[in-house]
Amino acid sequence: MAEGIIDRCEAKGLRMTEQRRTIASVLEDSPDHPDVEILYARATERDPRISLATVYRTVKLFEEAGILEKLEFGDGRARYEDAERDHHDHLIDLSTGAVIEFVDPEIEALQERIAAKLGYELKGHRMELYGIPKKSD
Repeated sequence: MAEGIIDRCEAKGLRMTEQRRTIASVLEDSPDHPDVEILYARATERDPRISLATVYRTVKLFEEAGILEKLEFGDGRARYEDAERDHHDHLIDLSTGAVIEFVDPEIEALQERIAAKLGYELKGHRMELYGIPKKSD
């Protein structure tokens, strides 16, 4: 990712208020896939004046501008990540809600072969796996 979220927002002509900059900074620093509530909690640690409504509006603005990608893993919570992160897939732990990012060259190659076999050039994909940890014996 060559530019950060703030740089890309400015390049798209978005007005970047101090609160939007704080929210963008929190997103850049997030090692996970925060939902709006988590993002709000992290943002208010940096600036207690930020309202939940501001976080909702900012996330929607960033999503509409193509800065953020909205992820829905079937748990009723929309989560967000930088739309320009390197490609990866997700494994969702159904017992804890943890989201594990992974890249597997074999899966990537298989998807390319399937698309080619069906007469397509693959331009992108999203894969989500859902599971529970195996019980150790």
